Amino acid sequence: MSLEAFREETRAWLEENCPPSMRTPMAPDEFPAGGRKVKYRNSETKLWMDRCAERGFTVPTWPKEYGGAGLNADESRVLREEMARIQARTPLTGMGLSMIGPALLEYGNDEQKAEHLPKIARGEIWWCQGYSEPNAGSDLASLQTRAVVDGDDYIINGQKIWTSGADNADWIFCLVRTDFEAPKHNGITFILFDMESPGVTVRPIKLISGMSPFCETFFEDVRVPRKNVVGNVNDGWTVAKRLLQYERTSIGGGGGPGGQRGRSLAQLAVDYVGMSGGKLGDGSLRDGITIQTMNDRAFGLTVRRNMEESRSTKAPSFVSSMFKYYGTEQNKNRAELMLQAVGTQMLGWEGDGFSDEELSQTRAWLRTKGNSIEGGTSEVQLNIIAKRVLGLPD
Repeated sequence: MSLEAFREETRAWLEENCPPSMRTPMAPDEFPAGGRKVKYRNSETKLWMDRCAERGFTVPTWPKEYGGAGLNADESRVLREEMARIQARTPLTGMGLSMIGPALLEYGNDEQKAEHLPKIARGEIWWCQGYSEPNAGSDLASLQTRAVVDGDDYIINGQKIWTSGADNADWIFCLVRTDFEAPKHNGITFILFDMESPGVTVRPIKLISGMSPFCETFFEDVRVPRKNVVGNVNDGWTVAKRLLQYERTSIGGGGGPGGQRGRSLAQLAVDYVGMSGGKLGDGSLRDGITIQTMNDRAFGLTVRRNMEESRSTKAPSFVSSMFKYYGTEQNKNRAELMLQAVGTQMLGWEGDGFSDEELSQTRAWLRTKGNSIEGGTSEVQLNIIAKRVLGLPD
């Protein structure tokens, strides 16, 4: 099928199958997370997810045998463009799609792929990440969560922190120490297990935004089958680094077709600041929005060029640190411009003086402060760029 024929077919399918409410900005309580515990306020969120999953559009570039559509890079780009054209929401999101799924495609064995990937594609399982610990953040390889062999199982003890979404997650991909004598990077193993396993305890951490997406997670004699190890025992750092590259690409703005969560900067500025002589009334804000828009466009084209240049490898490289660093700075700056446009109406926390949209914007602005920390701090990314991309000496 030619690319134009694929575009016409995709456009017709989207027009017929994307519900009207899924062509509007995404509300926080309609987030398409999937998983065993999810409850949908809007039934069309689930309907849209199911329709896309049946078509393979939740993971369009994955092989069909694992729930994808088997699209190539050009077809995937066309799908994104057509979804953006009708302002369609992202049908499914989460670490299954952006992190553990791609890592399993690369490092998982046939049994692990067959068990987990179709469930991810259908939105049946919600995943969380067990990486950071109270004394192992930027120096992640210093982690001390222990896994000791007991027959066909590992017995896991330890603690993780900043475990995003752990309170709602079904499964976790986790780094554990299996060799206590080896150099710290060499004794780590990458393992998967169910969050309902006996001995797993989760405590949410309330953030400045008022939400609690991060958690501290405790493991006390958690029994996990040894067959759940991804890659080789004691070589989990290899899998962990690759997964971080997938994560950073996602955080940095590798981009999806939808998921918009409110009006654009320009729309907000016009509504709150107003026009004067055919231009936005505030010259400083006008300049800021123009620069932001130009930078967003240039960044998007750069990401696309990198995707096209890396078609042969498919996996991300250390360039993902560049995207993560720049993309998160762009996101934080966008929120600051939004604050400049909306003014004190974006500083409300509760009460009748603020609309639901304004209260949501306040929390979103505060949430962006974590962008340069999650997935590896900006300082970590700059070190990686210096060493691995620019080749500078230590």
